[in-house]
Amino acid sequence: MDSPSRSSVIVVGAGISGISAAKVLAENGIKDLVILEASDRIGGRIRKENFGGVSVELGAGWIVGVGGKESNPVWELANEFGLRTYFADYSNVRYNIYDRSGKIFPRGIAADSYKKAVESAIQKFWNEEDVGGSDNGSTSKTDPPSTPLELAIDFILHDFEMAEAVPLCTFRDLGKSEFSVADERGFDYLLYKMAEDFMFTSEGKILDSRLKLNQVVREILHWGSGVRVITEDGCVYEANYVIVSVSIGVLQSDLVAFKPLLPGWKLEAIQKCEIMVYTKIFLKFPYRFWPTGPGKEFFIYAHDRRGYYTFWQQMENTYPGSNILSVTLTNGESNRVEAQADEDTLREAMEVLRDMFGPNIPDAIDILVPRWWNNRFQRGSYSNHPIIPNTQLVHDLRLQ
Repeated sequence: MDSPSRSSVIVVGAGISGISAAKVLAENGIKDLVILEASDRIGGRIRKENFGGVSVELGAGWIVGVGGKESNPVWELANEFGLRTYFADYSNVRYNIYDRSGKIFPRGIAADSYKKAVESAIQKFWNEEDVGGSDNGSTSKTDPPSTPLELAIDFILHDFEMAEAVPLCTFRDLGKSEFSVADERGFDYLLYKMAEDFMFTSEGKILDSRLKLNQVVREILHWGSGVRVITEDGCVYEANYVIVSVSIGVLQSDLVAFKPLLPGWKLEAIQKCEIMVYTKIFLKFPYRFWPTGPGKEFFIYAHDRRGYYTFWQQMENTYPGSNILSVTLTNGESNRVEAQADEDTLREAMEVLRDMFGPNIPDAIDILVPRWWNNRFQRGSYSNHPIIPNTQLVHDLRLQ
């Protein structure tokens, strides 16, 4: 092993939480720190990639919660650094639902089904809260969605927003508006601007020796009066403290071993939080064949299998003239698609598009399929809080 390198603090992970933690430490005079990142870049699940001549966001792509009584700090950063965004208008999504014959469901039928789904979701939420807290016997059952239209709307309400079918809002005071990121510099541009405040950078690149890329942390040991961190390639780092900012999915996996083992209450908190898989697949076409204009950014495919290539977005608002479509999958469908060849995914997606727009549409000329679940440094897209009657779980997660 290499000789141990000693610091005041080691930060494991250079996603937005890791970079933010390091920035706060530096601002408070703790500059003797090291950031260990497993991949070859910063950003974590904020990740852009060039596709079809434009920069697409494979992970985080929206700023959610804008216009409320409290200011969204991410929105403030986006405005400060001039990140290009546009308002994501979902108000007409329910009126752009296609059946398998290519017909759009009538507005009245779609609106009625949507209203019932919202009422069912609210009832389910309160039923879950009663189970988690004090059950007063007043819970009532709601019929699960069963028709292709009901399944599609259920997916819109829950999976597209949260990747699971539980309606929870953790940002209600920040506002209801959402804005899509549409900047060639990428969403991760905000992280580089944050890093500039406390790290040495040049021409948009972080050259600070305190940032160690391609350092896969495998062991974190409580060592004497501090901690010892050992990486996959045998590097050893020592510090007084360590901040672990990896995803819940990574914590639930066997990538990082803690010695001694974490206490039972901490392990329980980790296991109770769920990591969701949220996959945005991008397809490039030689020309546009889908409807465009106001209220046409999003369209839905109603299938008798829930979540089967359901939620589509045409990228004209994001990148005009790009001729790119995006389709969102979650959890089970995401895992299935991650395990198969991209050629099979392309074939399935084209069958769905031809159901909606007819047999004469052109073949896609390229496809991009992110694989968040099979990425051992991520093991999912994002975590959702389980329905709990108090904040103890969150407290236990962050407690040392």
